[in-house]
Formats: sequence, structure tokens, C-alpha cells
Amino acid sequence: MSESTMGLFNSPAAARLARSRASRKGVVEGSEMAAMFAWLRSNDLIWNYWVNNYLLGNKPPAFDILAWNADTTRLPAKFHSDLLEIMEKNPYVNAGTMTIRGVPVDLSKVDIGAYVIGGTTDHITPWKSCYATARVFGDDTIFVLANAGHLQSLINPPGAPKAFFASAPSRQADPDEWARTAVRQNGSWWPHWRAWMRERSGESIAAPDQAGSRTHRPLCAAPGEYVLVK
Repeated sequence: MSESTMGLFNSPAAARLARSRASRKGVVEGSEMAAMFAWLRSNDLIWNYWVNNYLLGNKPPAFDILAWNADTTRLPAKFHSDLLEIMEKNPYVNAGTMTIRGVPVDLSKVDIGAYVIGGTTDHITPWKSCYATARVFGDDTIFVLANAGHLQSLINPPGAPKAFFASAPSRQADPDEWARTAVRQNGSWWPHWRAWMRERSGESIAAPDQAGSRTHRPLCAAPGEYVLVK
């Protein structure tokens, strides 16, 4: 986290203030979350629209990511506090600092591989920090670096003409050395991930004809009623 802009604001005083403010309201408003992430990349997410939309009077371009960003949701204060604690203690690196149902978490004891993804221009989780996460899971972990930012690195379906990614096991301690030896491939990383999953999965089974079961009935049709609640 220290390599990201967000890490600059991760001080004990800032965490206490954030907890206090959220606990008084019970939630962190979606607008507050959106503003925080926008200020982490102000040139692209604030001043760009200020100039284009306000000063020049142009309409925002039709872009699906902008529609996704506009669909904000509130964050419960307790969950927000838990996230702050993770930032403060970094329990995934510092073994034993977090317990779940009385069991201390120690990722060094996890002996299965993982598929970890980073984005070349991610301003929230820089790719070198993501690579350090891959290293936690051991040498059998595959690290994939997509040529995109925070959200676009994940929402990267096949067919994007400019998409490409690099992949290799996370065995080098130095992320730059990994980047020099990783194999570059054009297109989306999704088919690469699917092939990785198939190697580690059992036989494919047919999807059920309908959702739910006699015990667990579907509540409502997708995407759910919560999207209609204001």
C-alpha cells in the first residue's frame, strides 16, 4: 500500500477520523466513496471532466465504465472499519495479526497456487503491490499484468482490439525482473484464466435449467429488487 497514492493517506489519525465519521452516520455514502477514489486520480477523474464538460460545454463520451462509476452504493460503517484495520495491520503479510473464528491467518501456510492480476496503470492497487501479493502465495502462483487501469484490467472481455497482457509464475523477487521475462499475449486474459482454471478443476457439469431449488427458492428475477431502491 505504501506505493499507492492511497497509502499516503493511511495514517493513524486519518483512520481514526474516518472511523469516527462513519460510525456517527452508520454508513459511508456512495458519493463519499466516489469522491475519494476520484481524488486519487484527479487529473483523469475530476479536472478532465471539469474542462471538457463545464468549460468547453461538451457532453461526456458514451462509456460503459462511466455508467458503472455512477452506480454507487453505501458502505456499512462496520465493514468500512474492517477494511481500515486490514490497511493498518496488513494481516496477509504479517501472520497472526488477524483471526477468523479464533483461527489466526497465516498465508505462508497456504500451499496452493493462485491467479493474481494487476493493471499497468492502476492508481489504487499498483501492479507491483499486486505482484507482492502473488509472492505471498508461493512460486506456483501465476501473475498476470493487463494493459489497463483499476477497473478495466478486470472488465476486459475478448475482442478488445488494444488489449494485451503478460503472464508468468511469480518466482522472481523483483517485479521488474518478472516483467522482463513474462510472456506477452495479445487479447483478453479471460481465456488464459479459463484454461488455468480447467487444469485445476474437475469435470464440467451442465448448468441447471432453472435457478434455485425446493429448499432455496429464487427471491426475484435478476438483477434483484435492490436496484430499484433509492
